[in-house]
Amino acid sequence: MRRLSDDKPDGDSISRIAPFSPGGIAVVFGASGGIGRALTAQLRAHPAFSIVSGYSRTGSTALDLGVESTIEAVAAEVQQCGADVRLLINATGVLEGDGCVAEKSWRQLDPAAMSRAFAVNAIGPALLAKHFFPLLPRQGKCIFVTLSARVGSIGDNRLGGWYSYRASKAALNQIVRTAAIELRRIRPEAACVALHPGTVDTRLSARFAKPGLEVQTPDAAAKRIIALIDTLTPAASGEFIDQRGRVVAW
Repeated sequence: MRRLSDDKPDGDSISRIAPFSPGGIAVVFGASGGIGRALTAQLRAHPAFSIVSGYSRTGSTALDLGVESTIEAVAAEVQQCGADVRLLINATGVLEGDGCVAEKSWRQLDPAAMSRAFAVNAIGPALLAKHFFPLLPRQGKCIFVTLSARVGSIGDNRLGGWYSYRASKAALNQIVRTAAIELRRIRPEAACVALHPGTVDTRLSARFAKPGLEVQTPDAAAKRIIALIDTLTPAASGEFIDQRGRVVAW
């Protein structure tokens, strides 16, 4: 499996990876969830960021990915902070519940459930790009990472099922790929990446854990994600990668 470092002529040397400029803003969307909460807490100890803001539907400034006006309001609030937005992490997502169904068969397909899955997993992240990419500085490292899922890979689908979740995550991956192309034209030092975080012990995955499956705590997953983000360069933009930096098949 190809790693992003395989594209670098002299290997994966940390000394060749441009760091974040100090004093920037990091924003986590979905900060009330297991991974989002851990990411927010750990980023507050990161030396590159002077401001770390977490948003969710239950926050003081509510963020609902199904309501564009709330995304616009959050973007306006972040813009008022007076520092460069250097890192955006979308840790939202829904598999089952909240109007969604983890289908085992096409017999369970429901248009309302599918619409909700696409609203949260694909359309919402696209709207984050719409309102937050204009806030990214024109120079220096800045990263947008959205959590995707390996089951969104079309090439890696060998089990079937989970129609809505698989399809909405595949749509998310295409959105990331397309947005990365546009972003490169105006922010050449930026990267827009879809990331499979592995299986994490959260409410989303709890019902589907299997014996022998590596399950990480949210804190361990967040630590791994942040360490990977620190190594990302513009060469990663538009890629679908896992938490170890390995490229995942589309």
